[in-house]
Amino acid sequence: MFILAAGGTHGFNLGDVFFQLSMFFVLITIVIVIFSVIKSHFTQGKHLKGIEEKLDKLLEEKEKRNS
Repeated sequence: MFILAAGGTHGFNLGDVFFQLSMFFVLITIVIVIFSVIKSHFTQGKHLKGIEEKLDKLLEEKEKRNS
Protein backbone atom coordinates (compact mmCIF):
# COMPACT_ATOMS: atom_id res chain seq x y z
CA MET A 1 0.00 0.00 0.00
CA PHE A 2 2.84 2.39 0.82
CA ILE A 3 4.56 1.55 -2.46
CA LEU A 4 1.43 2.44 -4.40
CA ALA A 5 0.92 5.68 -2.46
CA ALA A 6 4.52 6.74 -3.12
CA GLY A 7 4.05 6.14 -6.82
CA GLY A 8 6.82 3.56 -6.88
CA THR A 9 9.53 6.21 -7.18
CA HIS A 10 11.16 5.36 -3.85
CA GLY A 11 13.14 2.19 -3.35
CA PHE A 12 11.70 -0.61 -1.24
CA ASN A 13 14.39 -1.31 1.33
CA LEU A 14 14.17 -4.80 2.82
CA GLY A 15 16.30 -3.72 5.79
CA ASP A 16 13.74 -1.09 6.76
CA VAL A 17 10.95 -3.66 6.61
CA PHE A 18 12.95 -6.06 8.79
CA PHE A 19 13.68 -3.29 11.31
CA GLN A 20 10.02 -2.22 11.47
CA LEU A 21 8.83 -5.79 11.99
CA SER A 22 11.48 -6.35 14.65
CA MET A 23 10.45 -3.24 16.57
CA PHE A 24 6.80 -4.23 16.25
CA PHE A 25 7.51 -7.65 17.78
CA VAL A 26 9.59 -6.03 20.56
CA LEU A 27 6.67 -3.71 21.38
CA ILE A 28 4.19 -6.60 21.41
CA THR A 29 6.55 -8.63 23.62
CA ILE A 30 6.86 -5.78 26.13
CA VAL A 31 3.07 -5.45 26.34
CA ILE A 32 2.65 -9.22 26.83
CA VAL A 33 5.34 -9.32 29.55
CA ILE A 34 3.76 -6.41 31.45
CA PHE A 35 0.32 -8.02 31.22
CA SER A 36 1.69 -11.39 32.39
CA VAL A 37 3.50 -9.85 35.38
CA ILE A 38 0.39 -7.97 36.50
CA LYS A 39 -1.82 -11.05 36.06
CA SER A 40 0.58 -13.33 37.94
CA HIS A 41 0.82 -10.80 40.78
CA PHE A 42 -2.95 -10.83 41.34
CA THR A 43 -3.22 -14.59 40.84
CA GLN A 44 -0.44 -15.24 43.35
CA GLY A 45 -2.19 -13.05 45.92
CA LYS A 46 -5.42 -15.03 45.57
CA HIS A 47 -3.53 -18.31 45.77
CA LEU A 48 -1.73 -17.23 48.94
CA LYS A 49 -5.02 -16.18 50.54
CA GLY A 50 -6.47 -19.61 49.80
CA ILE A 51 -3.45 -21.34 51.34
CA GLU A 52 -3.67 -19.09 54.40
CA GLU A 53 -7.36 -19.90 54.88
CA LYS A 54 -6.67 -23.65 54.64
CA LEU A 55 -3.82 -23.35 57.13
CA ASP A 56 -6.02 -21.43 59.58
CA LYS A 57 -8.71 -24.09 59.24
CA LEU A 58 -6.21 -26.87 59.95
CA LEU A 59 -4.85 -25.02 62.98
CA GLU A 60 -8.37 -24.55 64.34
CA GLU A 61 -9.11 -28.27 63.88
CA LYS A 62 -5.86 -29.15 65.65
CA GLU A 63 -6.72 -26.88 68.59
CA LYS A 64 -10.20 -28.47 68.86
CA ARG A 65 -8.69 -31.96 68.98
CA ASN A 66 -6.19 -30.97 71.68
CA SER A 67 -8.85 -29.32 73.86
